[in-house]
Amino acid sequence: MLFTVQELVQWLGFATFEMAIQLLGILVFSVLQSLKLDWWNVFIPLFVADGLTAYFTVIVFIRLYQDGDMRLAGMRTLWIATVLSLKFIFEMLLCQKLVQPSSDLSHGLIMSPLFILLQLLMVRACRVS
Repeated sequence: MLFTVQELVQWLGFATFEMAIQLLGILVFSVLQSLKLDWWNVFIPLFVADGLTAYFTVIVFIRLYQDGDMRLAGMRTLWIATVLSLKFIFEMLLCQKLVQPSSDLSHGLIMSPLFILLQLLMVRACRVS
């Protein structure tokens, strides 16, 4: 079953433009990965997508705050900041493990931000439904 864009916006909390930025980052990441470049260079599009999404979130926060919708502005910014920080931590840990396979990072430690993110998404999906 495929989700509609409206359902994704409602469940993920991202605007359509933010999802497009993330998808473009994943697309460029996939192309760079197939070219077999250095791992840090391959992950640059994902980091840039996170930065652009955070920038867009700040702009939306300012606009919502000026319109007087302070509660929505705060909750949306807190949610997006949580998602982006967990995603960024996962990307950094994964990149470090790929650069140094003999490092002490366990696979469970690398995946733990995604596990937390999935639990938060489950709670959000139950609240929205």
